Amino acid sequence: MKAFIRIAELGSFTRAAEAMQTTQAAISLKLKRLEDRLDSRLIERTPRYVELSARGATFLEHARELLAAHDRALAAFSSSRQRITVGISDHVAGPELPALIARMNAQDPELLVEIRIGSSGDLLQSFDRRELDTVIVRLNVGRSDGELIAEEKLGWFAAPGWQHRADEPLPLATLAEPCGVRALAGSLLDAAQVPWREVFVGGGVAAVAAAVMAGLGVAALAPRMLPFGAIDIGSKLGLPELPRLPVLLHTRSKDGRTHDALAALAAAFRSAVRA
Repeated sequence: MKAFIRIAELGSFTRAAEAMQTTQAAISLKLKRLEDRLDSRLIERTPRYVELSARGATFLEHARELLAAHDRALAAFSSSRQRITVGISDHVAGPELPALIARMNAQDPELLVEIRIGSSGDLLQSFDRRELDTVIVRLNVGRSDGELIAEEKLGWFAAPGWQHRADEPLPLATLAEPCGVRALAGSLLDAAQVPWREVFVGGGVAAVAAAVMAGLGVAALAPRMLPFGAIDIGSKLGLPELPRLPVLLHTRSKDGRTHDALAALAAAFRSAVRA
């Protein structure tokens, strides 16, 4: 039942296997057993796509209700409620955050999840001080620990119709220090001998994206962080190419309920970044 729900939610046997910490073959076998038991095909799959069948769409809510009842029954006999504190970099927590939180809740509704948003550097310091159980951050220079979740391409984005005056430095909207993406953007522009100046410093990615769409200037961001309509003007202006930046998971939760919830979160995040 869990395998079926994960396939339906993540749209992928591979992502479902990652979320349940098993193999794709095992996920396929679990689904086949369920379909045999119900004498119905629940998932339509081809080499190009995975989607619910008509019977699968009908059964999905029943499956969720059954698992929720199962979790409530177990919780009634639990002596204490587990808690996990997760820090997520502002450059990582995009518009998919509500759906990612929902994935964790679906994995374990009785797990109390506390999420904090901040810069990668600040969150890693809090993690090292054991103030956070887990952090999901951009690669931090000088550290080689952490589990790679995904690699995400960044671009130089501006509002539609925005024009750069050739005789002026490139106007840049950035996050406040410390911000690894801010430092990377500045160093790449300097190396390419592109004059630039900060015209807006935001306390969060949403503020930077708003400044971009207001026409203040250009920002180095992931495409999913920006409203629809923002355009990548890097090649047009001859700006240096931004690399794919790793997103890493650092955690002390190695097993048990919290680890299972984090595995579901990581799998959902991979799907969001690669979508």
